[in-house]
Amino acid sequence: MTATGTPATTGAAGTAGTGPVRTEVVDGVLVVTIDRPEARNAIDTVTAEAIGAAMDRLDDDPALTAGIVTGAGGTFCAGMDLKAFLAGEKPSIPGRGFAGIIEQPSHKPLIAAVEGYALAGGFEIALACDMIVAADDARFGLPEVKRGLVAAGGGLMRLPQRVPYHLAMEWALTGAMISAQQAHAVALVNRLTPPGGALDAALELGRAIAANGPLAVRATKQVIVSAPEWSRAEMFERQRDITVPVRESADAREGATAFKEKRAPRWQGR
Repeated sequence: MTATGTPATTGAAGTAGTGPVRTEVVDGVLVVTIDRPEARNAIDTVTAEAIGAAMDRLDDDPALTAGIVTGAGGTFCAGMDLKAFLAGEKPSIPGRGFAGIIEQPSHKPLIAAVEGYALAGGFEIALACDMIVAADDARFGLPEVKRGLVAAGGGLMRLPQRVPYHLAMEWALTGAMISAQQAHAVALVNRLTPPGGALDAALELGRAIAANGPLAVRATKQVIVSAPEWSRAEMFERQRDITVPVRESADAREGATAFKEKRAPRWQGR
């Protein structure tokens, strides 16, 4: 990824990017690393554009099945870059919102690999992902109320969907710092790792996802994300709209054939 957010081409395990975001493809997983450790990976306009471009790439590239968002230098993200904000920058992009991800994450599965702090908008980036892997000394929080502000980057909407209502209220209204152990205990965090191990564990999870049929993976996420908006009367019909094309795909036939022949499937994404 270039400093202007233009996607750069990488090989099967190559790294790209000299700006605030680096990308790397590993076994069908796009690793997106926010690389502003001098600013605790805070989000300015250029960084938001680069993350948004990475999400576009993940959505559009049939060779990619899942994505990981992480931060460089031992921290995930401290939220909005206040210096850039005071200079008049807007750390968001049309269509995808804050950090290029909050309002419209990728349509493919996303994993947050969290080391250090994921605070304010940084926590909201993690909440925009579908799974969270965290080092056991990581910390999360929405401290906006402590500064007379409101966490308007999706945290107040997504947090009650991930943890019990009363706990979400307590965390949001007190601005408390949440330990990785607390987050794991209430299933907000999928996996805990020793410090420095979050990305490796996220890659392990990402590879397990990427080994599956890419059409089936994308459709599965779509059903899980969309189903809460469906009425009981329409939910199976809405699900059929998504799943029948997958069932009739070449990949579905390949999966059944590979099972019969006791070999690994060769997915084509069609």
